[in-house]
Amino acid sequence: MHKNEGMISPLEKKRLSYVPQIPPLLKNIGSLSLEEVSRAKAPVAELKSLFPRIFSAPSYRVGKGKGKAARAQKVGVLFSGGPAAGGHNVLAGLFDALKELNSRSQLIGFLNGAAGVLESHSKELSAKMIDGVRNLGGFDLIGSGRTKIETAEQLAAAAETVRKYSLDALVIIGGDDSNTNAAVLAEYFLQHNVSTRVIGVPKTIDGDLRSQEIELSFGFDSACKTYAELIGNIARDAKSSRKYYHFIKLMGRSASHITLECALATHPNLALVGEERKTLAEIVRQIADLVRKRKQAGKEYGVILVPEGLIEFMPEVKQLISELNKILAEGKPPAAVESLLADAQRQTFRLLPEKIQQQLLFDRDPHGNVQVSQIATEELLIELVKRELKDLKWSAQPHFFGYEGRCCLPSNFDANYGYALGRLAALAIKEEVTGVICAIQFLAKSPEKWALRLVSIIQLMCLEMRKGKQKPVIQKALVDIKGKVFAQYQKVRSTDELEDRYRYPGPIQFFDPDVSDSVPLTLER
Repeated sequence: MHKNEGMISPLEKKRLSYVPQIPPLLKNIGSLSLEEVSRAKAPVAELKSLFPRIFSAPSYRVGKGKGKAARAQKVGVLFSGGPAAGGHNVLAGLFDALKELNSRSQLIGFLNGAAGVLESHSKELSAKMIDGVRNLGGFDLIGSGRTKIETAEQLAAAAETVRKYSLDALVIIGGDDSNTNAAVLAEYFLQHNVSTRVIGVPKTIDGDLRSQEIELSFGFDSACKTYAELIGNIARDAKSSRKYYHFIKLMGRSASHITLECALATHPNLALVGEERKTLAEIVRQIADLVRKRKQAGKEYGVILVPEGLIEFMPEVKQLISELNKILAEGKPPAAVESLLADAQRQTFRLLPEKIQQQLLFDRDPHGNVQVSQIATEELLIELVKRELKDLKWSAQPHFFGYEGRCCLPSNFDANYGYALGRLAALAIKEEVTGVICAIQFLAKSPEKWALRLVSIIQLMCLEMRKGKQKPVIQKALVDIKGKVFAQYQKVRSTDELEDRYRYPGPIQFFDPDVSDSVPLTLER
């Protein structure tokens, strides 16, 4: 029974009863064991001094066999970062598997992300609580947060909390920064004789937590399907009203995975891909040429997709942002920054509208870097294209789709995937490994054919400049412009510019297998 039975919608009620499809292996975790498949060193040798205990930690393949005996486990779990559809199913899969292995096991949910660990704010998750959120969106059962555990004081506080709760394991469900936290904690606990093991689960709608072993994070499919429905609606409106160009910025941080997936799903007139690394001037000309060509064809409307991180990839803007980060990290006041820029960067800075200049100077993230997601790139492009087309009458509307896709009902794919990841995390706990992230492969196939891995987190890491210092992080995976998926989009790109081949995906479907069991196009292709 859902805790707010009177408020639950008929669709939510139906979704609560959905039974996720999972690989046959995961149906009886007690009969599974791990096989070490690699003990490769981390790709960056300098990480060894930071992570001496897990630097050469192995990765594992899951298979049938006699593993460690199931015993009662006390496990902590937290969500970290922005919400992603399927998160509650990770909790459900983890809870169910722990209880199946030993009915005396406990699952402790830390509230509001890593802050809950530092402040010892938690609640024990019961079967009733879990049953109330199965296959539903959001992270609201325990909340989430963006607190980083990185200082000596924070690490000591985390160790004190897991000892206080006598935790056998801590499961961190999050993106690249969150799973970096998992690696840091795993190393710290080993160095300080803390018996709690740390397991990571890949979560982000952005699609940038990928590697050879991790094909995709949960949440990406649901978010893209939600955005694709909205894009399709706008495309239909554009073709109906015939008077606006719609510039649609899509969430995704640096990488353009969401934009590319939505382009394949909806066929806009143009989808910009940051990883092509075109200059701002080139992009403005590209859009202006599109508007002119479509006007000559009698079409004064269109749909253009803009990835959130586009501005980071423009060489001249990227250099400007780098210089700004460096100058501001040195403590220089924003008012003095322009005069300290080199001539080329100053010229780029002056080209930008005042609103964008202010965002570059004053909107900084916790690491001291520009908050790219806050930059209204769609509005910037509209204004600069208008300057380019001052002899031409045309109208544009800006949109930003982001939060709309983070807490939607999970697609069947994400419901299945999240639940399987939760059960895989329980297996990692049973087998007493640490510093690993759950990975499921062959996701384009049916769940019966998925393969199960536990990957050493250190193998995903690199060093990145943060606040003027090199810091260990999991490397973000960008769109491969030489890869098959981008090549697929390239085949239709020029045709979509002039021909209105808009595709209207509609809302996420749950009940017709021909539609509801579809996988992300970027996996399928």
